Amino acid sequence: MQSASDRHEYPAHWEADVVLRDGGTARIRPITIDDAERLVSFYEQVSDESKYYRFFAPYPRLSDKDVHRFTHHDFVDRVGLAATVGGEFIATVRYDRIGADGMAASAPADEAEVAFLVQDAHQGRGVASALLEHIAAVARERGIRRFAAEVLPANTKMIKVFTDAGYTQKRSFEDGVVHLEFGLEPTERSVAVQRAREQRAEAHSVGRLLAPGSVAVVGAGRTPGGVGRSVLGNLREAGFTGRLYAVNKAFPEDLKELDGVPAHRSVRDIAAPVDLAVVAVPAEQVPEAVAECGEHGVQGLVVLSAGYAESGPEGRERQRQLVRHARAYGMRIIGPNAFGVINTSPEVRLNASLAPEMPRPGRIGLFAQSGAIGIALLSRLHRRGGGVTGVTGVSTFISSGNRADVSGNDVLQYWYDDPDTDVALMYLESIGNPRKFTRLARRTAAAKPLVVVQGAGSAPQGHAVRATRLPHATVSALLRQAGVIRVDTITELVDAGLLLARQPLPTGPRVAILGNSESLGLLTYDACLSEGLRPLPPLDLTTEASAQEFHAALARALADETCDAVVVTAIPAIGERSPEDAELAEALRSAAAAAPAKPVLVVHVELGGLATALSAATSTAPRAEAAPRARTDMPDDAQPVPAAVEAPEGTHLIPAYPAAERAVRALAEAVKYAQWRREAADAGKVPEYEDVDEKGAAELIGGLLARGQGLTLGADDTCELLGRYGVRTRRAIPAPTPDEAARAADALGYPVALKATAPHLRHRADLGGVRLDLADEEQLRRSYAELTELFGKPEEIRPVVQAMAPRGVDTVVRAVIDPAAGAVLSFGLAGAASQLLGDMAHRLVPVTDREATSLIRSIRTAPLLFGWRGSTPVDTAALEDLLLRVSRLVDDHPEVVAVTLEPVVVAPHGLSVLGASVRLAPPPARDDLGPRTLPTY
Repeated sequence: MQSASDRHEYPAHWEADVVLRDGGTARIRPITIDDAERLVSFYEQVSDESKYYRFFAPYPRLSDKDVHRFTHHDFVDRVGLAATVGGEFIATVRYDRIGADGMAASAPADEAEVAFLVQDAHQGRGVASALLEHIAAVARERGIRRFAAEVLPANTKMIKVFTDAGYTQKRSFEDGVVHLEFGLEPTERSVAVQRAREQRAEAHSVGRLLAPGSVAVVGAGRTPGGVGRSVLGNLREAGFTGRLYAVNKAFPEDLKELDGVPAHRSVRDIAAPVDLAVVAVPAEQVPEAVAECGEHGVQGLVVLSAGYAESGPEGRERQRQLVRHARAYGMRIIGPNAFGVINTSPEVRLNASLAPEMPRPGRIGLFAQSGAIGIALLSRLHRRGGGVTGVTGVSTFISSGNRADVSGNDVLQYWYDDPDTDVALMYLESIGNPRKFTRLARRTAAAKPLVVVQGAGSAPQGHAVRATRLPHATVSALLRQAGVIRVDTITELVDAGLLLARQPLPTGPRVAILGNSESLGLLTYDACLSEGLRPLPPLDLTTEASAQEFHAALARALADETCDAVVVTAIPAIGERSPEDAELAEALRSAAAAAPAKPVLVVHVELGGLATALSAATSTAPRAEAAPRARTDMPDDAQPVPAAVEAPEGTHLIPAYPAAERAVRALAEAVKYAQWRREAADAGKVPEYEDVDEKGAAELIGGLLARGQGLTLGADDTCELLGRYGVRTRRAIPAPTPDEAARAADALGYPVALKATAPHLRHRADLGGVRLDLADEEQLRRSYAELTELFGKPEEIRPVVQAMAPRGVDTVVRAVIDPAAGAVLSFGLAGAASQLLGDMAHRLVPVTDREATSLIRSIRTAPLLFGWRGSTPVDTAALEDLLLRVSRLVDDHPEVVAVTLEPVVVAPHGLSVLGASVRLAPPPARDDLGPRTLPTY
């Protein structure tokens, strides 16, 4: 696209879709010579005042020379980026590299002058802030370290863009102009500003989809039963508070209404604005519908249509085109192949989904990538919604289908500060951007519980991600470190969600158990032990216990300072003193209300009536007659649904469970989550090292990657790269002959080790491929002869000579980029402990000092590091330092996709890295470290 004189080809990797402050999207891309007409048209729509601020003088139109200058770039010293919507420019930014004299220059000059111009109609949308992030990343890539800008004092909006960005800057005033200079290296503040803007923008984009003022159903048929007609009916029956429109190009021209809803043949025919369009037409008709919506200014789409990536390669390409088409108009998409969205807020009452009934309003947010799982979640919450003083319901529900655009990450951004959501439940079949997910999960979990079921195995066809290479237990542990409550089934998801939505978090693992069945109490006790809780001896109230006795026992347990939570067990009882379900529910509620700081759970065996009564207790309505006992031959999820009851302000609902194991498992998750919340308040810090050469490492990595797309580094390059981060490895000198082995030993100094490094012998001292403490040349030559006699020729066993390290404990340190979990740091003891028993501990990168300390202590064989059976404790402080440096290396450079240090011999004083390997690859498109951008599909 550029002329032959240009120094670089078009940098397609600079193209990006971004979410703006108001929730709309724009595309950022380099400006080329083909953009002359777009640039002129854009400039004509800019006000005279904005032109004056840009050029410091009246400048009504661009000359041919200006157009040539602003569209011809070499993408090194002169770069221009444009933000576009609908293919047209809405803003531009450019930089020109300058020297110390302020004149045009080339590298090694590392300063550039930057200037913006934003169309007046799009000012205030955060376009300039997004462009600054991207032009700064481009400049860093081209070796520019500082930007300079001159701004008129009256141009306060642009001054604010620069000053609010968070970069280290200098400011001066001369000749009536504000002169700004700022470095482009990200700072803690600039990253915080960028992520805060990202959160607000992405949350707003989801909010526009969940709280529209008007909805058009595209594909609403005239005959009942179709998908579009069903969604239209669901919207009407839910009582949607906004305006509804039915759209179908097959409508007769004289059709004005459908089921009382205004009917139109095209979205273009709707006179009023449309915020959300629900698209339910065949896949081949979707492009036309998207174009109509985009031209009408629709803000977002829910695409229910199937026939996309889930159907194969052709469908995947159709899905790519759908995303590109919608984003070109600034629209976000839920779907395709989606089940729909629900918002139970009384101000909205949106049921733009295939769910025939509106869920009860409540405090639980639901996200499911699978429509079938979404149905199951809504159904189970509907049936299990009962609790003391009211019911638990749903705030918002999103089923994203193929999640080609809006993903779980976007929904987390929305839920983070959504006042209507207290607990987030998610079913994830894949995680597209694992680094970002763990970052958002950690932040969200610090404010409200996040419970996740992640589908095992490979991702569905509709999701363009790779499956994890880590064991299920490892992924679960890593998500827990980010504060995620990871469960395995939908049942456990609902069990945990109901408890967390209804009860306070426990302050510890001590559990009191009381009830009218000794056997059920013992089952609960054993379940607590299995889940790592600390149960107190069960209190048996006998089967004749009255409601008053339950009340008194629960009140005593809650007042006991040695108890952190209470599990109440109840079975059907026969006798004159046996309480009715409603009476027992009221007794438990009143006792729990007197001590609201501790969680209470109920285990009821075949007591459907109690589950119903628990939702009806203390209703503000007049007291009704006691409900008859419900059928007991129904499965848990088929119990009668309690009627909705408004919970009094400030009260907690008591969840009821049909089995002790389920109640205790939910409680154990709450205990672990509460512990994480306490620890997250002081998570430690990622230390700064004065001896880390991040810039030098980046240059080395860039040079190495220039050789190929992915490579395992040689020994010298490995040592050099690790050395940039203060990780010193002991030199191993190849010894293809006995004479060269002797010369290597002389250079290193005796004693030495002789090792066979062939893949089948590496790290296998048990096979005899390692000879240690060779004190002189005679021993070295003898050992060399023995190795070649046992295992083969030197070229087959690849012998090396290495200086002896101080004795200690052999460990292994690994870092890897996993497709599902992100960057992971792992630690264990070398040999059988890690290889055979899998005794490895893992942490998400970046690792803090507190996490490094806990990582070392998390493996089962950790006592060997701390003086087990009278051995000398090793230098764990040096080991923690090594872990932190490897974590920094991987976090700073996403091109480093694998690091293995094995063995790392940890001595009583210091450690020795005897073996190391590093693998590089081009960084992923979404590494969560650069400027904010939407995923590419």
